[in-house]
This record gives sequence, structure tokens and C-alpha cells, in this order.
Amino acid sequence: MDRIAAARAVFDNDRFASEATGVEIVEVEDRYARCQVTVADRHRNAMGAVMGGVLFTLADLAFAVAANSETLAEGKLHWVSIDSHIAFLTNTRNGILTATARCIRQGRSSCVYSIDVADCEGKVLAVVTTTGMKT
Repeated sequence: MDRIAAARAVFDNDRFASEATGVEIVEVEDRYARCQVTVADRHRNAMGAVMGGVLFTLADLAFAVAANSETLAEGKLHWVSIDSHIAFLTNTRNGILTATARCIRQGRSSCVYSIDVADCEGKVLAVVTTTGMKT
């Protein structure tokens, strides 16, 4: 099974990200992942822009996939987030949004990842820093 298929098999159980939000896993490498979501009416806030929670959910799943990328083929998850900081830089209303998670540092029991959330033109909408803990 390839990495994307393994990641999808594991994270299809994350019903909020996969079913309610519609996030898809599109790329997985060692300590790296890219996920995306196509904006629909259900993703909009009262002002018509994409709700911040959608951006955070997208980034959070990208972190989870990237941090656990080395054990997904075994169906095992060892890393969970314990702290995240999100900076919303601008908003959007349409298109495909992409979260790209990259490892900054991974030790034996903790890790730090940087996740950029961008629109289909590559404009960064939010920057997330997540600290993870090995369970």
C-alpha cells in the first residue's frame, strides 16, 4: 500500500476532517504532508468568507499525517498535538485550500511542525505552529 492510501485508510476514521469538512490527503512523505479541501457553502462564516475553523482543521490534519507519516503503513499513530498557534493572515471565499505541513524538529518525545494554509493561487491564508507529543 502506498503512503497516500495508508494515510487515507487511517485518517478516514477522523470523521470531522474527512466527512464534515471534506479534507483530502494528497501527498505524504517522511515528516511532510499536504492536504486540501474544496470550499463549499458549508465552509462559510456569517460574512461569506471561509470559517477559521476550516483552516485550522485542514492544518491540524496535515500535521497529524506528517507527524505520523513513518508509521501509517502499520496503521499506527504515535504523535498527537498538544499545542497549536494559528495566525490568520487573510481570508478567502472560494477555491481549493491546501495545508502543507513540514517538520521543524522531531525528537524522541516531542516535535514541532510548521503548517502553511494557502489558496489555489498560493497566497498564504494562515500559518500554524504545532507542538506534538509522542504517545
